[in-house]
Amino acid sequence: MTDTPAAGSSTAGTIPEEDVLEALKDVVDPELGINVVDLGLVYGVNLADEVATLDMTLTSAACPLTDVIEDQTHSALEGLVKDVKINWVWLPPWGPDKITDDGRDQLRALGFNI
Repeated sequence: MTDTPAAGSSTAGTIPEEDVLEALKDVVDPELGINVVDLGLVYGVNLADEVATLDMTLTSAACPLTDVIEDQTHSALEGLVKDVKINWVWLPPWGPDKITDDGRDQLRALGFNI
């Protein structure tokens, strides 16, 4: 029996989505110092033909460091996929409810009350 992605799965069978998400943990929000996965900034991952298309958001639509996060994202996925495309999405808006438990622990360690 072989493993095949389920219908509607975001993987194309080459690279598991989990590998992409793990690599994205190297992308750190420059203002908060927490990775974009644990902050809940990654809304979706679509893999097709070795291209990762990411639906991502920011803590604020007016974030002046979008380019930094884009550059880090491309660097983090280099060698894992051939190309990276980022769709910046603003709905639903990001909020603290999107932060993972690990992200909350990291923020608390930095002195944030969350």
